[in-house]
Amino acid sequence: MFSDKIIVPLDVPTIEDAVALVDKLPEVHFWKVGLELFTSTGPQILDILKSRQKRIFLDLKFHDIPNTVAGACRVAARYGVDLLTVHATNGRDALLQATEAVEEGAYKAGVQRPKLIAITLLTSITSRQLAFELRIPLELNEYALQMALMAKEAGLDGAVCSPQEVAQLRSTCGDHFLLVCPGVRPDWAEKGDQQRTFTPAKAFQAGASFLVIGRPITAAKEPALAWKLICDEVA
Repeated sequence: MFSDKIIVPLDVPTIEDAVALVDKLPEVHFWKVGLELFTSTGPQILDILKSRQKRIFLDLKFHDIPNTVAGACRVAARYGVDLLTVHATNGRDALLQATEAVEEGAYKAGVQRPKLIAITLLTSITSRQLAFELRIPLELNEYALQMALMAKEAGLDGAVCSPQEVAQLRSTCGDHFLLVCPGVRPDWAEKGDQQRTFTPAKAFQAGASFLVIGRPITAAKEPALAWKLICDEVA
């Protein structure tokens, strides 16, 4: 079912807000826990989601020296989450160490290893920002592809990319490489700070494995209705 491949972010500041949102959307199976909520609650929110048999995308986007990234991944792997993110711009050595660390951490905790996913480029970044602010002399699509290829070569399970890059990454990285796409907006929703967007149906058609859809659902007057409309669109 495509609805199992739609991840809804718990982008709220407190555990009470998070539980309230989960209660509003009982049909959502896959939730994303990011920096704001995890900084507020720590692993307590993960325990709550697991007690409700929910899948978890722990989106902490680790970015540091290789030893520190590996240590963070080793600890995070013990939580028994489904997806875990690191920045591809950590470099090859850090990605290799992170891959080994999640195996070790999950094995010692007796839980399933999380799929390790590389951030290629934040979906809030435009081509102009990539060139003039970050001073990267590559086209945006080419840069995202190079980051994804480096992640795949380092043994990671997939990459986060905007839906505008997903078709190229799918054809180059193969069918088994997971592609997680934020920046997905139905036609009836506002773009917000997402610059490189597709509709949910187009993103799946382009080759996305999972979609991350937040404010069109969570900020809607009727979140459950917004969820249903999106599920009907991609069905």
